[in-house]
Amino acid sequence: MRADRLLSILLQLQFHGRLTSAALAKRLEVSERTIHRDMSSLSTAGVPIVAERGARGGWSLLEGYRANLTGLSEAEVQALFVTRPEKLLADLHLVLPKLNPQLARQRIYIDINGWNRSNEQVPHLPALQDAVWRDRKVRILYGDAECPSQRILDPLGLVAKGSIWYLVARIDGDVRSYRVSRVREATILDEAFARPENFDLAEFWDSSSVRFKERLPRFEVVIRASQPVVDWLRRMIRFGGIDEVSVDRVRMHFDAEEVAKAVLLGVGDQIEVLEPDSLRQSIFVAARNIVSRNRSSAD
Repeated sequence: MRADRLLSILLQLQFHGRLTSAALAKRLEVSERTIHRDMSSLSTAGVPIVAERGARGGWSLLEGYRANLTGLSEAEVQALFVTRPEKLLADLHLVLPKLNPQLARQRIYIDINGWNRSNEQVPHLPALQDAVWRDRKVRILYGDAECPSQRILDPLGLVAKGSIWYLVARIDGDVRSYRVSRVREATILDEAFARPENFDLAEFWDSSSVRFKERLPRFEVVIRASQPVVDWLRRMIRFGGIDEVSVDRVRMHFDAEEVAKAVLLGVGDQIEVLEPDSLRQSIFVAARNIVSRNRSSAD
């Protein structure tokens, strides 16, 4: 991971010009102390890093210096798009003149607002990425490990939704999304395909994401809570959200009543459930059972 981070720092400085330790630490999700160590490593490796103190100071590259990244082969450039962190991918084409930005935008899309964090295994991602890049049809086995189905697709692009990868592909004239972690086998075929005219990967993904969210079940809840509790809920809710806050009255939604119950029990002693009554009663029963069970254990 450290090599990735050093490359990220180099690209960030090359693109943005000057960045503070705090800004770099936030972008790369590490501590400022780690940034200082990385800067020392880059300097030792011969990269001309310039440190400027003061309110407008920060880290920068020596004026006129450009990292020699254009010597990367086409395969190495493609590998960068698959293996590098999302925040690096967003700027990568700006410092790689060899890469056709239009071609990249048609085939790779980074949606940094992930559904939630994931450590999914995606062993067939490189093969799918190769098929996308070369406009080759691909045969996949997709679905549950016990009973996957075979499909032949025109792979149009890859989307990174946070840390989850999706393949956007055409099948029988229809464009659909496939979760890469559910691909059991992937075989690139010799047959090429013609990309649809005027197809825009980002536009397709954004519109399909809206449709997906609209189809999600919605369980609406109203509670009374203090601002610190509201802040905590904003950080913790993964399958729902806060819709409106008026003084201490909070209107929110979840995917299901059981999800609402599980989340709100975490702050059960700091909130009052106002609506719906079914959730209010459910949390009351759960709280009573918790008290009863723990009182018996204590006795």
